Amino acid sequence: MTSPPDHIGIVACSAEGAALCYRTICAEGAQLLGPHAHPEVSMHTHSLADYVACLDRNDWQGVAELMIASANKLASIGARFLICPDNTIHKAFPHLQGRSPLPWLHIAEVVATEAVHRGFHRIGVTGTAWTIDSEVYPEKLSAQGLGYVRPSAAERDEIHRIIMDELVYGVIKPEQVAYFQRVIGRLKDAGCDAVILGCTEIPLIMNDGNSPLPTLDSTRLLALAALQHATRSSK
Repeated sequence: MTSPPDHIGIVACSAEGAALCYRTICAEGAQLLGPHAHPEVSMHTHSLADYVACLDRNDWQGVAELMIASANKLASIGARFLICPDNTIHKAFPHLQGRSPLPWLHIAEVVATEAVHRGFHRIGVTGTAWTIDSEVYPEKLSAQGLGYVRPSAAERDEIHRIIMDELVYGVIKPEQVAYFQRVIGRLKDAGCDAVILGCTEIPLIMNDGNSPLPTLDSTRLLALAALQHATRSSK
C-alpha cells in the first residue's frame, strides 16, 4: 500500500504568482497521480503591503518574520514541507535558519538544477530590482558552475516597475512583452543561452514562444519540484 503524497504548504507573497504556482501543482498532479489527482495543498499569505513595507526599508528580518508566521500556520494544519512562489523574499532565507517548523524547497536551487539538466551555461536573470540586486540567484547558479548576467540598472528599474505597478495586479499589456523581448535580446547578445523568469509574475507574459532565449520559468519549475517532492514516497 502506497502512502498519500505529502501535504504542500505555500507561503505566498503576491497573488498572481502564487495563484499560477497553485494552479500548476493542481493541473500537473494528474501526470503523477492519475486523473484529477494532486497532493493536498494549503496556502497562506499576509497582505502584500506588509511585505512591500519591509522591502522598501530593507528590513529582511521583518520579511522573515512574515514568512515564519505563515510557516507556523501551515504547519499547524498539516503541511509537511513549504515552498515560496516569490523570488524576491528568498533573500530572507538566512533569517529562517533554525526557526522554521518545516523544511523548504528553494526556488533558485530548483531553477539552477534545471539549467544544468538542460545543458545551459550562462544565464540571464530577470526579476524585481530586489531580486536582481541580491545574491539569491548568483549564489545558487555559481554553486552549480553556471555563469550569469544581470540586466542594466535602467533595465532593472523598468522591469521592476512593470512587475510591481502592473503584473502583480494582473495588468497585461503588449508593450510589456516588447520590453522584455528587448532586454532578453540584449542578454542573448551578452552570451546568455537561457533566461530566468525570476519573478513569479513574469510567466504571465513571457514564455518559450515569445522569448529570444529559452526560458527557465521559476513559478512552474517550483511547482513541479514540489509535486516531485510530495510524491517521492507515495509511488
